[in-house]
Amino acid sequence: MKTIVIIGTAWGDEGKGKITDFLAAKADVVARFQGGNNAGHTVIIDGKSYLFELLPSGVLHPKTVNLLTQGMVIDPQGLVKEIDKLENKNLKLYISNRAHVVMPYHRAIESANESKKGSDKLLTTKKGIGPTYSDKAKRIGLRMESFVGPNFKTELKKIIELKNSEARQLKIAEFDADKIYQEYQEYAKKLKKYVIDTSSYLNEVIKSGKKVLFEGAQGVMLCVENGTYPFVTSSSPTAAAVPLYAGIAPWFLDGAIGVAKAYTSREGAGPMPTLIDNPKIIEHFHQTKVEYEPRTKTYRRVGWFDSVIIKHAKRVSGLSHLAVTVLDVLSGLDEIKIATSYQLNGENIDFIPADIKTYQKVTANYLTLPGWKEDISKVRTFDELPLNAQNYLRKIEELSGLEIVVFSVGPQRDQTIVLKEIF
Repeated sequence: MKTIVIIGTAWGDEGKGKITDFLAAKADVVARFQGGNNAGHTVIIDGKSYLFELLPSGVLHPKTVNLLTQGMVIDPQGLVKEIDKLENKNLKLYISNRAHVVMPYHRAIESANESKKGSDKLLTTKKGIGPTYSDKAKRIGLRMESFVGPNFKTELKKIIELKNSEARQLKIAEFDADKIYQEYQEYAKKLKKYVIDTSSYLNEVIKSGKKVLFEGAQGVMLCVENGTYPFVTSSSPTAAAVPLYAGIAPWFLDGAIGVAKAYTSREGAGPMPTLIDNPKIIEHFHQTKVEYEPRTKTYRRVGWFDSVIIKHAKRVSGLSHLAVTVLDVLSGLDEIKIATSYQLNGENIDFIPADIKTYQKVTANYLTLPGWKEDISKVRTFDELPLNAQNYLRKIEELSGLEIVVFSVGPQRDQTIVLKEIF
């Protein structure tokens, strides 16, 4: 395969950044195709952590070209900070001239809307991503071409008039167009050199036979079309969305690797059928610190592996292979469960109900497998795994109908084991 999509199979935080970074060593281009600066990707190299909220996970490879495509919404302030922090004078980065720009009024409006929802909060990151996508759909958004162009101030003033009307309705402070312009023109100057037509660039690269990785944010269950609506993001983090968001033909994609944790986790609100409620088992996960979210200073909710979700992701997104991460976190558990189907009103179902209230009522049917006690963090081949760990991965393959091509036993690059060459 030469053009591969890397996507999360559930609610994000599956380890997409790690898998993308690992595969990017052989890629010519890494293209981020949707989302904004949400929770981001964490890549750990030689014990050092790199957090990328907007930059693709390929930026740590000196020969890799990195793209932010038109399906993204880009916070210029955040992107400039990321670029400066990276301290890479030879950064190979291009930004789509059609990508929409996240502005201060988007963040303020999102925060105000969340506050009004009370117990119905979606627990968003309040980064202004949803309102930016909303403006895009309403055709009043600011695109990167205008942002770095000569008419930025004129365009901004028109938008601020609309946004101040919205601010009055929300009873929040109105926005000062001149003040915002003074700050954001500086970001525009810094980013202008990166802005191109990334669709044209990608088409040329693909036709020349180069290797391209498409990297998504979040996961399929957060897709605005196919996820647990309304507890979703504002774009589609699926392989099916790549052609639209990247500006390429669908037949240019060779395959899609779904990244799944060896269990399930979820940040934010919304149903989670395999949620673990046993305090001792929850403590086991907390001790590893893998599920601790430093930005929110909270632990993500954890649950058992959910094969119903994987099959849903495979169907609505398109998956050709599977990558399983953090297998080492399960070491030490007496037994491990996999959800094989759901119970709803006394009947077995193997699909995700469209209605969120119905989905909240389902309970998981489990297959229970014996665990393993061995530390597997130093394992470098499948055969070195304890037999129970091997059987666990094989059962995931059987239930999902997907071949596992990569699994990881820790955060470092050398803790990533390739079972089948991708490129």
